[in-house]
Amino acid sequence: MKKASVFLLSAYASAGLILFNACKSPDKGSTAANDSTATAIKPTTSSAGLTVPSGFSAVVLAEKLKGPRHLAVTPQGDIYVKQSEDNGDGIVVLHDDGGKATVKSHFGNYGGTGIAIKNGYLYATSNSDIYRYKLDDKNQVINPATPETVVSGLTNKRMHNSKSIVLDNDGNIYVNIGAYSNICEEYDKDKKGCPVLNDAAGIWQFKADKLNQKQSDGVKYATGLRNVVGLDWNQQDNQLFVMQHGRDALHDLFPSLYSTKQSADLPSECMYALKKGDDAGWPYVYYDWIQKKLMQGPEYGGDGKKEADAKYLRPAMGYPGHFAPDGLLFYTGSQFPEKYKNGAFIAFHGSWNRAPEPQEGYCVVFQPFKDGKSDGQYEIFADGFAGPKKTPDGALHRPCGLAQGPDGSIYVTDDQGGSLYKISYKK
Repeated sequence: MKKASVFLLSAYASAGLILFNACKSPDKGSTAANDSTATAIKPTTSSAGLTVPSGFSAVVLAEKLKGPRHLAVTPQGDIYVKQSEDNGDGIVVLHDDGGKATVKSHFGNYGGTGIAIKNGYLYATSNSDIYRYKLDDKNQVINPATPETVVSGLTNKRMHNSKSIVLDNDGNIYVNIGAYSNICEEYDKDKKGCPVLNDAAGIWQFKADKLNQKQSDGVKYATGLRNVVGLDWNQQDNQLFVMQHGRDALHDLFPSLYSTKQSADLPSECMYALKKGDDAGWPYVYYDWIQKKLMQGPEYGGDGKKEADAKYLRPAMGYPGHFAPDGLLFYTGSQFPEKYKNGAFIAFHGSWNRAPEPQEGYCVVFQPFKDGKSDGQYEIFADGFAGPKKTPDGALHRPCGLAQGPDGSIYVTDDQGGSLYKISYKK
């Protein structure tokens, strides 16, 4: 095993990566406002090249990770990072020594996205399976070469196939199974009902302590969700929250109904508060954050003006289209100022399909909450990941996973440049 010390990237400044570009909020001149319009913050520029609110600092703990996606942090300061590459190091274990990280170990011969720690186990996913590893009293994996299989054979048809996970407080594990389609038109030509909903486009619930389950052993907890990558359990109201990637190509498929500007801004990226049996409506509906309405999809009789059936679940909050929310974290620490307590951080991976409008996203935002409910405008919390080019190929870094450390700092993965960031606050 190669051990490596990784260091802060103060050289980012000399490389021209001290950035002041901001994750875009809706135009001030618009006649309609976002559900949660971004508010201005007084930024400072960190040694990591990010802009963060005054009083916060950001450092780069690690570089050259292999497509780091989600992560989990122990009370002892160990950081388990799920890597999408699978050359025997699908999971890398780092230790935060306070401003730098050292590589302790790596294991796992599978790529993937999801990782979580609960009740003495580390859970991790490939694109088809969920595994678990027993932890010792220091939260270290006991037998890294021999994971137990919790669930195998989850739907994996390449498109939207990453499996994100979270656990509740009652022994259940939840996994996203994304739709292998943009809008199901190719599977539902006669408009008789989308067959993709049978084995995908939802959240499945399984028993966390039961081994060798199949997808058919689980419960489809919620349906009508095109693709969820960011999800977290809101401890304040004991409920599952998820972030959905909205559909694409409104103008491309229906140029007579939607302008290129509308296609760039719509539909909303949505935060949902889920309960068992909820239906968020994909592919039949989408949420318009400008009109603040659930709309009937054009493939199913909509025209950009017709509202959807009220039976479908409304989002808890709507955000601009195509920002690609990949991480969700409810903050329960005490290091940050009080206003952040129990609020949500969202990592927007960044858009690819807003042309001819500028591509946007590539930032971490904060969504205030009160009494377990979203409350008011979101704020741009950390920006500058992309560098001078906010495009999928041109971006230097793209935020993906979020986790909270034992001291109340938060960690952000970057699956484009392979970096791991730590954001802290000091009075």
